[in-house]
Amino acid sequence: MTREITAEQATAAVAHHGEGPVWDASSRVLASVDMLRGDLLTIGLPHAGPEPAEVRRRHVGDVLAALRPRARGGWVVALERGFGLLDEPGSANGTGPARPLGELWSDPGIRMNDGGCDPAGAFWCGSMAYDAASGRGSLFRLATDGSVATMLTGITISNGLCWVPDGSRAYYVDTPTGRIDVLAVDLDAPAVIGREPFTEVAGGAPDGLTVDAEGGVWVALWGGSAVHRYTPDGVLDTVVRVPTTHPTACAFAGPDLDELWITTSQQGTGVTDGRAGALYRCRPGVRGLEPLPYLG
Repeated sequence: MTREITAEQATAAVAHHGEGPVWDASSRVLASVDMLRGDLLTIGLPHAGPEPAEVRRRHVGDVLAALRPRARGGWVVALERGFGLLDEPGSANGTGPARPLGELWSDPGIRMNDGGCDPAGAFWCGSMAYDAASGRGSLFRLATDGSVATMLTGITISNGLCWVPDGSRAYYVDTPTGRIDVLAVDLDAPAVIGREPFTEVAGGAPDGLTVDAEGGVWVALWGGSAVHRYTPDGVLDTVVRVPTTHPTACAFAGPDLDELWITTSQQGTGVTDGRAGALYRCRPGVRGLEPLPYLG
């Protein structure tokens, strides 16, 4: 039997295109991005009470696609056409732009989109065309020594990359396929050595995802007003209803990693009702995992 939960609105409509939520235990903040405005959004947790959570906004670049905590402090980030570092040790943390690590391509019609870190401490992020043209995206890996390798090509909308608790495989979404895939990765090479379908997703387009401590996979449904949880064998067992049409991604956050936070978007919806672009949360009764940090 499929369980249903309704997420509550936790903030005002703070983003045009909210994406990429991630918990940083060291600073006790939930971070996310207002992607196409290039803004970093942070919320201190725990947050209690019925009033909206306070969201701090910081402009860091033309595009801020994704980010993960950096073990030595600060963040590793995906900018429009490459990777960067933010709030490096010894810098004036909390002010100023990210430091780019170099452009990976020159085509202005392609941008970074979504990513995450692997168990070896490298940061992966995938790209897409602004017009979502088929096959123009790739999946890149920023190693701890700063080198970049291309892991997949021919991607359309690269999304939702997260490793399972034992690090043996990763879940991955290329949104137009309508499914979640499983990647087998040789981190010593490094190389993607296998890719198989995990589950088809119905009721919306699969977008960002996360994995819980029991191995369940939570995926936001773009256009579907929901987040789905799939068991490790691919069975839908939980639906989180989100009271706006375009959830984009989800992450567990808070000191106990027991809150599921969901980013949403106004992009392409024509909706400015105070709900689209807000962050939502629920307590689904299962805990998440600490996000893997960048070790470079």
